[in-house]
Amino acid sequence: MNEEILLNIDKPRRLEQLYRNDKPGFKTAFNALYPQLRDNLLAEGWYQRLNYGSDDLSWGTPEERIFMVGGSLLAAFLAKLPAMLSLNNEFYYTRNIGFIVFPILIAYFGQKNTISWKTAAWLGGLMLLAIGYINWLPQSKPDDTLNLACIHLPLCLWSMVGFTFGGGKVRAGEKWLGFLRYNGDLLVMMVLLLIAAGITTAITIGLFELIGYHIQKVYFNYVVICGLAAVPIVGTFLTQVQPTLVSKVAPVIANLFSPVALVMLLIYLGVMIFSGKDPYHDREFLLLFNGLLVGVMSLIFFSVAETTRKNLAQVAVLFLLSVVTILVNGVALSAVVFRISEWGITPNRAAVLGANGLMLAHLLYICLKLMGALTRKSDLALVGKSVAIFLPIYSVWCAIVTFLFPVLFGFR
Repeated sequence: MNEEILLNIDKPRRLEQLYRNDKPGFKTAFNALYPQLRDNLLAEGWYQRLNYGSDDLSWGTPEERIFMVGGSLLAAFLAKLPAMLSLNNEFYYTRNIGFIVFPILIAYFGQKNTISWKTAAWLGGLMLLAIGYINWLPQSKPDDTLNLACIHLPLCLWSMVGFTFGGGKVRAGEKWLGFLRYNGDLLVMMVLLLIAAGITTAITIGLFELIGYHIQKVYFNYVVICGLAAVPIVGTFLTQVQPTLVSKVAPVIANLFSPVALVMLLIYLGVMIFSGKDPYHDREFLLLFNGLLVGVMSLIFFSVAETTRKNLAQVAVLFLLSVVTILVNGVALSAVVFRISEWGITPNRAAVLGANGLMLAHLLYICLKLMGALTRKSDLALVGKSVAIFLPIYSVWCAIVTFLFPVLFGFR
């Protein structure tokens, strides 16, 4: 969005089209670019238009408020369904936790971006198929494929949210990058909401304790569970109706933690060499190693998504971080290959092998684009596109693990 605004700043018709396609995203991007455009009269007019009356807290349209209330109540209802129908909690939550929130967000962004009825029907059919499939999978020992399906299915639903966020287009590169920004803003908003809810919970329980009522169990079973289900819905509502509310917080967090992650990774790799621990023979250590890898990869994604200017220092940090992460990924990938060669293929090893291979290819691609931006041979916008272009591929891999692995490995 930032690059498009800069390229079309003297084209009123094109700017109006960009604004109408994504009003919150346009406002966020334009306000970030405004310090560079102060001398442009057209930019000054747009700034006044976008920020007139911005001191007033907006609560969105009536339709958006209905979504927040109705969606929150529906999420709370789905979260309490096991208690109402006497279902097994472990069975219900492990298999269906993604269906508590994600379908509501899919419906919201589908309506917001006016996707076609045909696309909406396909999405609804896929979700019904997924619900039936995940609850049909047999419980067996070992149940590696079931566990993998339960882990990857929410990621499939998350990618469907991204699909509707992009207006129902798989190749909406800028929209996928905007989807990552939305996730960063949503994460910040959810943390703030949870902190406020935690303080309210402590005060409420403490006040009732003073008058002799012990409400912890009832409060947790109803208020806490329902509240946790509603937090992503409320957070999404706030990020969409108040796009500038946390839009400046996520970039600051990303910029602060990128160099911290780089230093931490370098220290960690050094200590690992002398600790005697290795992911080749220690399964638990390999799992933690891959968890670290996923966390750093996520930080790189969000940092690239939030980098709006050609800040060479930040680009350099991201480049070094990607190089070190490639080394970490290489170690993890070689450890998985070693374990497969020694003890054979299993569902877990196959899933980790595919994920590590995909992440390594993605990191190499991002690293090349960061090098181009660092040497000024290419634009920073290409780095963002390098992140966005792989997101649909990750979605396909998650779908393979969820729907094909149980069949390929005989439901074991």
